[in-house]
Amino acid sequence: MPVAHGPVLSLDLLRALKRPIHARAFGANKTWRGALVMGGGTFLAALALDRVPGYRERLPPEVRAAGPVRVGALLGLAVVAGELPNSFVKRRLGIAPGAQRRTLAGYAISLYDQADWVPVAVLLLRPVWRMSAREAARVFALVVAVHLPVNVVGYAIGARSAPI
Repeated sequence: MPVAHGPVLSLDLLRALKRPIHARAFGANKTWRGALVMGGGTFLAALALDRVPGYRERLPPEVRAAGPVRVGALLGLAVVAGELPNSFVKRRLGIAPGAQRRTLAGYAISLYDQADWVPVAVLLLRPVWRMSAREAARVFALVVAVHLPVNVVGYAIGARSAPI
């Protein structure tokens, strides 16, 4: 969850976990601290949102029946696991962490990077809820639309090295 991760990065909290998961494969910026904060933040957000009746009532019945602990754990895992393949590809292409190529392919990778966890979430949630391709595309677009301004704010507070 970027909202939780921004302050952790800018204040350099949880330093003991500021260790790369695998620097050669994913880059030095993919750390255990980030995995814990992003995955844990997503899990806690699922628990908190489940307590909001207006939110819970809008969930698909299958998701509601699975409960916030199961769904939150799956989404937290998706957020962490979704970051890694994209980072792996970018490192193989020689794209530095936080950088992008000024090419059509580079912009496509940057756009995908905004919601790279969504396809993983679609797969992990399948035992709970089978999202249609249209629903997955809508979720992906919504996440991109929310993530882009969050990135700009993260850049403004010093948590990111680039605005996008």
